[in-house]
Amino acid sequence: MSSLAYLVSDSLVLARRNLAHVRQIPEKLLDVTLQPVMFVLLFSFVFGRVIHVPGGSYREYLIGGILVQTVAFGLMGPGVSMATDLGEGIVDRFRSLPMSRNAYLVGHLVAEFAASALAITVLTVSGLIVGWRIHTDVPHAVAGFALLFLFAFTMLWVGTLIGVIARSPDAVQGFAFLIVFPLTFLANTFVPADGLPPALRTLSNWNPVSAVVAAVRTLFGNPVATPEGAPWPMVHPVAAALIWSVALLGLAVPLTLRRFRARTTG
Repeated sequence: MSSLAYLVSDSLVLARRNLAHVRQIPEKLLDVTLQPVMFVLLFSFVFGRVIHVPGGSYREYLIGGILVQTVAFGLMGPGVSMATDLGEGIVDRFRSLPMSRNAYLVGHLVAEFAASALAITVLTVSGLIVGWRIHTDVPHAVAGFALLFLFAFTMLWVGTLIGVIARSPDAVQGFAFLIVFPLTFLANTFVPADGLPPALRTLSNWNPVSAVVAAVRTLFGNPVATPEGAPWPMVHPVAAALIWSVALLGLAVPLTLRRFRARTTG
């Protein structure tokens, strides 16, 4: 069997090990099931009638933002899981077994990506229930979901990077909140950015989350609410979202691999 085949086989075994934890402790899925649905219901029915969005209903504007916000919060899971396994010596025990060196990391990402896919599915169904619709053709809709999965994959690598840097799961949560909260709330996630003060509006328009949210809304044919004179990322959100995702991956992947090898060598 080739080294690639060993890597795939060992990674799938470790991915099943991570998913088995979910079967034993199903409440681990609360952050990708009930929590996103709660956001949809709260914002749709509490703020839906008081926030007006140019070019369409607030509910159709909202779902794209919550989809991206949930994907961004997905970095918490891999970070905490990685920090826990490193701190408890589980990774060292796996290294003593006859398995591919990178199988743990790949299996870890596969399991977390499955959780992100579940979150996107749950939110899509929830959005359809409250009145959200996709108004573009099939290729654009597929591109919208593909962009969500690309951003989810990017956030998993960012979360894993935090996990291999932090010394404890509690530290991961602290770092993750410091990153995710400003990015998702200082953006066009829930309300159009043109209502913000000038300085905050500039930060929002150049925020990578804003670009991904606007790109998803564009590809799904939902209201984008781009004001006149908006900067390049808001005028070309799909291209900006791809650039941000690729740039973050290009930064997070090598740093994660380097730090992971440093912590598991010796």
